[in-house]
Amino acid sequence: MDMATRPYRSVLYIPGSRERALEKARSLPVDAVIFDLEDAVAPAEKPAARDTLKAALAQPYGNRVRIVRINGLDTEWGEADARAADAMDCDAVLLPKVESAADLDALAALTSKPLWAMMETPKGMLAAAQIAAHPRLAGFVMGTNDLAKELNSRFRADRLPMMPGIGLCLLAAKAYGVVIVDGVYNAFKDEEGLRAECEQGRDMGMDGKTLIHPAQVEVANAAFAPSGAEIDLARRQIAAFETAEKEGQGVAVVDGKIVENLHVETARRMLSKAEAIAALAQ
Repeated sequence: MDMATRPYRSVLYIPGSRERALEKARSLPVDAVIFDLEDAVAPAEKPAARDTLKAALAQPYGNRVRIVRINGLDTEWGEADARAADAMDCDAVLLPKVESAADLDALAALTSKPLWAMMETPKGMLAAAQIAAHPRLAGFVMGTNDLAKELNSRFRADRLPMMPGIGLCLLAAKAYGVVIVDGVYNAFKDEEGLRAECEQGRDMGMDGKTLIHPAQVEVANAAFAPSGAEIDLARRQIAAFETAEKEGQGVAVVDGKIVENLHVETARRMLSKAEAIAALAQ
């Protein structure tokens, strides 16, 4: 599947030490899984979790993107995690609390896998552009819980205190063509709150959302997929613009709005994304 259109609507965290959860992830309709060796694994279990996860990843996970989150390289487990992940059948290695391109250089020396970066500190936000520009980087994961802690901000449904940092990461990701998925929504039983935060992230340009519970998958998949109305509009915009071009015109009008080439490019990307989502469901 083309990485430019590969969906990342739902990205579910799974503890790397829990065999039942690792098995269940094979049947969940998620676009990607973050197999966690960091926060979700107790210190005493971390060495054994590497072996548990390696064995699980030796079995197929279908079309799901498999990302292994290691412990920080400044911890006693990080380097061994990175070397272990390099030998696993995974698609990428995710480093927590990335604050500079040098952090990615250190990880790149330990693994040949594509790199992903957790963006979760003020220093990380301020260095987002240099991190996104790293030649081995494939994606950003927003760590909004840690960011809120670092900011000492209060919870707000609109996430206003975190918007400067989130915005910097979005700009960097879009400037350098890397995937960016939004942070988790902690109240996993609050479907309406999750839906609102997913819609906010999608409106901003996020590619998807990280999730902490399978119950959140359906909402995220719906929010970050093109709707039927959006697909219909995209097709009509493309058709109208192609007709206008044949008539020697540079713009078309659809539903009373001007359609230019830039709108058609967006429409074609949307249709490619819809096709990629449909392919995942087969």
